[in-house]
Parts: sequence; structure tokens; C-alpha cells
Amino acid sequence: MEKLSTMKLLPGLLVGAQYDIAGKIMLIWGQIRVSLVVPFLRIFMYINLVMLIMLFTEKVYMAIVVAFNKLFGKTPEKRYKFEPFEDDIELGSSFYPLVLVQVPMFNEKEVYHLSIGAACGLSWPSDRIVIQVLDDSTDPLIKGMVEMECQSWASKGINIHYQVRENRKGYKAGNLKQGLKHDYAKQCEYVVIFDADFQPEPEFLTQTIPFLHHNRQLGLVQARWKFVNSNDCLMTRMQEMSLDYHFKVEQESGSINYAFFGFNGTAGVWRMAAIDEAGGWKDRTTVEDMDLAVRASLKGWKFLYIGSLMVKSELPSVLKAYRYQQHRWSCGPANLFRKMVFEIIRNKKVTWRKKLYVVYSFFFVRKIIAHFVTFTLYCVVIPATVFIPEVVIPSWGIIYIPTIITLLNAVGTPRSFYLVVFWIVFDNVMSLHRTKATFIGLFETQRVNEWIVTEKHGNTSKVKTATQQSQSRFKISERILMLELCVGIVLFGCACYDFAYGKYHYFIYLYLQSIAFITMGCGYFGPQANS
Repeated sequence: MEKLSTMKLLPGLLVGAQYDIAGKIMLIWGQIRVSLVVPFLRIFMYINLVMLIMLFTEKVYMAIVVAFNKLFGKTPEKRYKFEPFEDDIELGSSFYPLVLVQVPMFNEKEVYHLSIGAACGLSWPSDRIVIQVLDDSTDPLIKGMVEMECQSWASKGINIHYQVRENRKGYKAGNLKQGLKHDYAKQCEYVVIFDADFQPEPEFLTQTIPFLHHNRQLGLVQARWKFVNSNDCLMTRMQEMSLDYHFKVEQESGSINYAFFGFNGTAGVWRMAAIDEAGGWKDRTTVEDMDLAVRASLKGWKFLYIGSLMVKSELPSVLKAYRYQQHRWSCGPANLFRKMVFEIIRNKKVTWRKKLYVVYSFFFVRKIIAHFVTFTLYCVVIPATVFIPEVVIPSWGIIYIPTIITLLNAVGTPRSFYLVVFWIVFDNVMSLHRTKATFIGLFETQRVNEWIVTEKHGNTSKVKTATQQSQSRFKISERILMLELCVGIVLFGCACYDFAYGKYHYFIYLYLQSIAFITMGCGYFGPQANS
């Protein structure tokens, strides 16, 4: 009987013990939640709100500058002296300055003929222009094709030089630097740079060189990019929105207010003296263009951006190529900021106002804070508050300010305004990749100097064909982006929890954002998604 009663009591004791252990765990978790988790999340939320305000004020300020400039009609011709060159019967073409046009390329099988043809078609006296094709190709077949193209133009009377190097040391910066060492290049007063997919209009030089010629303080004139393949897929439409804002607002406001902005690496004209005084091209980061621009600005040179002058170019329409490009564009500026911040602060040639602008606005807010807050606020803090409802995000930080920032970005591309929701979730997904690259640049970890040339295809049909072929060859492990996929699954779980138990209706946004993360995580973004 005693054994029987003991057997009956045992399950009850076990259940009681389980409840007791579960109760203790819940009690401990409750104490940790109150004393650590909630305060930490609240502090983290406040940090993100401060970063959001910093980004918001920067964007509003730039928008006001550009709006006032347009309102009062302060065109580049009104801010700087501009007189077109006129033929002189006595002097002839010697009145025109000698211009070097550099076209750096690397295995550009699909587009090399476009850029070379456009460069050779520039309207400028033939004896006052030198075309320099800097071919770093590793494929002998492509090298032969590029050389034949140069020979073809040379036979038509074009002063064109085909240059190769023994190695790719320094990548693009090393290539451009080597090109300037030739005797014929040293004789030139100005140098124009076009990447392999850029196709300038014939009048490009006649619209840029006069600014440099008549304004000795100008060191750089930058044109705007126009995208020939923006309609390829949803991904290229999103890129167009981001880059249109960059040119129409960021570059324009920098040019108007401080005569400084980051050189875009192509579609620009440099004064040779500015490059020489700044110390020439350096390959210490993956943003050699921005590096040169900052150093030249610290020497006192001014820059001019001409938004009305557009040069045709190609957007990366394959997700893999786009991610490589974004890694370089996010990692490089952060790494350059690390290397130059004290040099900028100690500089004696420029005003404290310009130094503050370069350090705070140009680098810290736009190149670092913008990436961090986009990911941490929308993809970390909001999902976390679903499980920690004690932390309440103010409506101005989750609705009003983000809405204004989004509208300011979308204004640059009116035709794509209806795609603004897609742009938001797409940009938030890419913010994870950019944030990771920014950390790599700041702390100089393994991939800090990774340079992979952006793949180009030349036209839409080739993009789709090449993408379908490459997708068929890709292994599932090469296509899957595990980090994005995991974040997407976590956000989906947060959305489900909020739908069931939440009171702020975050699930509407979280479902959309999780779908975007999962879609990109599975590699279904770009032309392959359309096809």
C-alpha cells in the first residue's frame, strides 16, 4: 500500500517540481527584463532617435539649399564665369587648352566600344585632345579586341593611346596614376575620366572646360549620371531613385554651399594642377575618387557640379554585382574617414565651417549614421519593441520623420513615386549589407580593400540572357544570402507575434520588410525575378 501511494504521489511531485522550475525561470527572466533588457532597449532606442534627428536635419537642410538655389535661379553660369571658346583666325586651335581623356577598363567585353567611341566623338580640336585607354584586362581576347578598337580610331586620325600595365597594383587608382606618368599626359592642362560604361555627348568638353579655364580656383567640374537601363527591373528603378537623390540634392547642395562634394570617379574634369597639389591618386582605400577630392579640397580647390549636364551610364542589374558595388561604396568612405578625420581637423588652409561640413555632414552623418540608423531602427528596435512593449517609440520617430525623409528622397525621381514603398523595404534590406561594410571600413577588417569591378552588360537583352545563364549555373549555396534570410525569418516571427498580441500594428510593416529580406535572401531580386 505504501508503495502504491508513493507511485501515485510521484507524478504530482514531478509536475509540481516542473512548475516550480518554470516559475523560478520566469521570475529570473522578469528581473533581468526589468533591470537590464528594458533599460538597454530604451537607451538604444534613444540613440537611434538622436541619429534619426541628425539625418533628418541634414536632409532638410540640403533640400532647403537646393530649393532656394532653384527659386533664385542661381545656375552654375551665374555663380562662375562661363565663356565658350571661339575659333581664333590668328591663333587657330592653339587657343584651346590641351585635354587628356582617360578611359580605364577591366575586362569590359560588352561596353568597351561604347566608351571609346563616345570619347573619340567629343567635340574638341583634334590636335588639342588626347584619348588614353587604360586597359587592365586579364583576358587576352578582350585585350586584343580593345587594342583593335583603338587602332581603328587611330586610323581615322584620332590621337588615341592604348596603354597596359604589367600588374593591377592599386586597381583603378593605380591605373589612372600610371596613365598620368606618360610624357604626352604631362603636357595636358585638364584630364577627363570616363568609366567603361559611360557615353558622354559630343559637347561635354565645351560645357565643362570653360568653367575651369575662366575660374582659376576651380579644380573639378562634375557632371550628372543618366541611366540607360533604369527600366530593366525593379532593382534598377530603386537604384535610380537613390542615385537621383544623391546627384540632385547631395551633390548640388555641396557644390552650392561649400564648393565641395565627393568626386564620383567618372564623368568629371580635373585640373591637372589640382591633382598634383593634392598628391595624385592614392590606392589606400576603395574610394580613390573621394580620397582625391577631400585632399584637393583641403588644399583650397573648389568644385562645381553641373546638374544639367548628363552622361549616359549603366546601373548594375544583377544582384551580386550590385552588392559588390554597395560594399565598396559603404566600406571605402568609412575607411577613408578613419584615415583622414584628424588630418581634416588639423588642416589650416580651409575654414572651420568647411571642416565641420566635411567631418560631420559629409562623412559622419551621410556615410556612417545613415547606414546605421536605417538598419538598427527599422530592423532591430521596432521588432524588439514587439516583445518589450514597455519601450514605446514616439510617433514622430516611427511615422512623421521617416515619412518626410522618404518623401525628400522620392522627389528626385517623380516618375517612380508610386514605387516608394518598394524603395523603403529594399533600402532597409540593403542597409544590413551597408552597415556591415561600414563596420569593416571603420575597423579595417578582412574585406576592407576588396575591389571587384562592377559587371556591365551593354544592353537590356544581354542583361537578361546573361542573368538567366548565370542563374542556371549558380549553386543554391551561391545564390542564398544566409544573413538576409535569417533576418527575414526573425522579422516574420516578430510580425506574427505582433499580429497576435501587439497593440501598435507594427505587423503591417514587419510583414512587408520580412518578405523583402526573404526575397533577397533567396536571391530572387533583379532581372531573374522579372523573367
